[in-house]
Amino acid sequence: MASTLPSLSSTSSSLLTHTFTANSNGPNKSAGFLVFAQKKTKKIRKIILKEDVELLGKKGSLVDVRAGFYRNFLHPTGKASIVTPQLLKEMKVEEERIDAEKRRVLEEAQQLALIFETVGAFKVKRKGGKGKQIFGSVTAQDLVDIIKAQLQRYHPF
Repeated sequence: MASTLPSLSSTSSSLLTHTFTANSNGPNKSAGFLVFAQKKTKKIRKIILKEDVELLGKKGSLVDVRAGFYRNFLHPTGKASIVTPQLLKEMKVEEERIDAEKRRVLEEAQQLALIFETVGAFKVKRKGGKGKQIFGSVTAQDLVDIIKAQLQRYHPF
């Protein structure tokens, strides 16, 4: 009859060894084998969020999450996808486009600020009643017309 005697030893690395020896009836007939097993590791996935996820991040952000969270929640609901080199390139192009748009808007705002500094203060003339109350209202078009008139006075085009 054969008996199996397990012995478990641990090394300094992340491997566990398990040795089994079998004793048979004969004195010199022993067979042994060695099993190597790795410790359980945390499986992390790099993902990009397709929409805002509470407590995780905003749309377009790169996040590290556990594989199970991605597999069981984020992927089935379509809230994230795994990062690929092509996806990274697309993200970089999109970021560059957004930065260029922000720079363009900032330049336009600075030009408008410069124009308003040269125009200075202006008055809107309306008929009024008692005190400083006016009849009617000042519309956006009224302001545009006044500003255009002021600009042509300072910068004839």
